[in-house]
Amino acid sequence: MARSKTSSKRVSKYPSKSPILHQSPNSRITGSSPHQRKYRRRPGTVALREIRKYQASTDLLIAKLPFARVVREVTLKFVPHGEMWRWNAEALHAIQCAAEAFLQGLFEDAYLCTLHSKRVTLLPRDIRLARQLRGRYGDFI
Repeated sequence: MARSKTSSKRVSKYPSKSPILHQSPNSRITGSSPHQRKYRRRPGTVALREIRKYQASTDLLIAKLPFARVVREVTLKFVPHGEMWRWNAEALHAIQCAAEAFLQGLFEDAYLCTLHSKRVTLLPRDIRLARQLRGRYGDFI
């Protein structure tokens, strides 16, 4: 006969309280169990759904207000001290469209570098290689 591990059962002096006493009256009516496990999707299904969602959409992915703040902050570095520039909403929109197109192309090239090295995970070194291969200004000049 094979040996098997057994653990001694711990007997307490006080019996444990039943979980029904601690439940709210609404949860007993619906019949939902407090120990019911939440449904988890298989790995990758949510990612594929997000890919389809973002491929179908044409709207901008970077929030407008934080992007406008960054543009104004960068502008202050190139403007003489004390001078203030004002940005038109259409100009900010055009810069944001160009920036997102540039980033999208960069990520596409970086992912091609990832696939070339027989991986599926995009790493920072792939982005550095894509920028190096594109040259100083990338695709935009």
